Amino acid sequence: MSDKEISWDLTEVFKGSDDPKIAVVIANLEKRAKEFIDDYKNKINSPSFSIDDLLVLLQEQEKFLANLFELSMFSRLTFAANMTIPSSRELNNKVEEFSAKIRKELAFLELEIGQLVYEKESLVYDSKLANYKHALEKLRRAHPHKLSEIEEQLIIEKDQYGIKGWQQLQSKWLNTRKFDIEVEGELKTLSYGEANGLLSHRDKDTRKSTNKSIYGLLGQDQDIFSAAMHNICSDWSKISKRRKYDSPMHQSLIANDVDQETIDNLMKAIEEHAVLYQRYLKLKAKLLNIPKLGCEDIVAPLPDAPDMKYSWEKAKEIILEAYGNFDDDFLSTAKDMFERNHIDASPRFGKRNGAFCSTWYSGKTSYILQSFNGSLGNIYTLAHELGHAVHGYIATKEQTFSNARSPMVIAEVASIFGELLVTDLLLAEAKTDEEKKAILSKVLDGAGMATFQVSARVWFEQSMYKTVEEGSFLDGKTISKLWTGARDKIYGDAIDWFEEMDFEWTMKPHYYIPNFRYYNYPYVFAQMFVYAMYQLYKEQGEAFIPKLKMILKSGGSKSPKEFGEMMGLEISKPDFWKLGMKQYERFVDELEKLTE
Repeated sequence: MSDKEISWDLTEVFKGSDDPKIAVVIANLEKRAKEFIDDYKNKINSPSFSIDDLLVLLQEQEKFLANLFELSMFSRLTFAANMTIPSSRELNNKVEEFSAKIRKELAFLELEIGQLVYEKESLVYDSKLANYKHALEKLRRAHPHKLSEIEEQLIIEKDQYGIKGWQQLQSKWLNTRKFDIEVEGELKTLSYGEANGLLSHRDKDTRKSTNKSIYGLLGQDQDIFSAAMHNICSDWSKISKRRKYDSPMHQSLIANDVDQETIDNLMKAIEEHAVLYQRYLKLKAKLLNIPKLGCEDIVAPLPDAPDMKYSWEKAKEIILEAYGNFDDDFLSTAKDMFERNHIDASPRFGKRNGAFCSTWYSGKTSYILQSFNGSLGNIYTLAHELGHAVHGYIATKEQTFSNARSPMVIAEVASIFGELLVTDLLLAEAKTDEEKKAILSKVLDGAGMATFQVSARVWFEQSMYKTVEEGSFLDGKTISKLWTGARDKIYGDAIDWFEEMDFEWTMKPHYYIPNFRYYNYPYVFAQMFVYAMYQLYKEQGEAFIPKLKMILKSGGSKSPKEFGEMMGLEISKPDFWKLGMKQYERFVDELEKLTE
């Protein structure tokens, strides 16, 4: 890891939190919002409103949303990089309030356009609106669950200072705490970003101390987090009923452009193949020379593995080579991200935990945040987020704003594929069996978490809503019991857990996102989707590359089912998900052979 601060340069968007241009943008957006109201409110469903009028409205709306997103993105990224800076907090709060105000004022647009295409389905398939066909299909699907304009406005108002507050509390708590951890016998006080990097430390006692410190401290404030969870789930349960969703998951199915049967078959495949993950975990215990894995060992490095610590420059070199071996567009995108300083990688106090990539539509580029500590896992995280960047670069150059963003189940495709490209390279260059074992273990750890552990989160979320709808209260003890029940469906008897891990549910930000429930299954979907495609790549070689890039170029203009059909795969059937499982099994088989 370089001593040099690796931080992103956001000046291409705005010069800083005090950039006078921000006030100009806000004023222009306010003016344009008023024009939308004057020009379109209560007119979209009138007999005089033509298909040409609808086309102009959709085009104008795209320009407006692109500018609003640019403003929101800048404030969010500035705040995420360091939540302790007053000017960043102030701007983020100001923009959130402004965005809520604008969304409230323009709530009529989605309602009136939705009503129009719901009542006149032929409009969706008119050649003049060909660019917006799938966007209008999704709008039509969502329309029956919309409320009146006043109700939609009230929900936006209540969320602004209500449900969003729980999300902010959880994030700020986690990223402004210090954790006391014994690192190889030496007591250190670390930020969450620094502590999180020790979860895969070579020393077992360090890993144990890290887990106990993080989850122990979280557990001490379980009353806060359980209050947040109870209120978030209760709020969404009520909203779901008011919107006449079939279940609390229904909204996410619409947002992800999938159906319940597909997700049910996915989750059934996971449950049936949990024994495959357990098989790997028991093999890993053998490789660690212990009778059974402790929870601190799940993502531990192998003891005989070489010290695989990477500098920032080496990480960059590996990813550029892996991406370059696959495709020139993958390579040029990754190079551009590094050269323009669009990556914020240095751990720091107050920095948002986790990693993400945010695509800037107007700039046809992206920004990545992670905390890089030099581990092999950090290489994979960087490769993953750069895959998102590739997807963003390609989609924004090919699609208008409405179609540039893919549903989550497809948005993870390039990122997971990027991880597999790195795996190919590292395995090809590995000099010893110990290196290969270390790489395969890392891949199986990551895919195991993304596929199996994340599936436990889906069942956990389902159980919370069931509990709430039965009239029970979600206190810390109840939530922990629901979490461990879902967790044990995946891990079986393969892991020994210590008590602090009962509070693992407290720190996952996905549960706290307002009005976006079931954030987790899209990761499982994407992992298995890509693993199925990866086998096609191995069979077809270069002939496969244009097919993958066609998915990336299409953005959100097609459904996941259509993307599967482009590959000759039927995603709604159980056999599709079993195909993805075969790739995970092949990695397990390969590691097993090296262990014999």
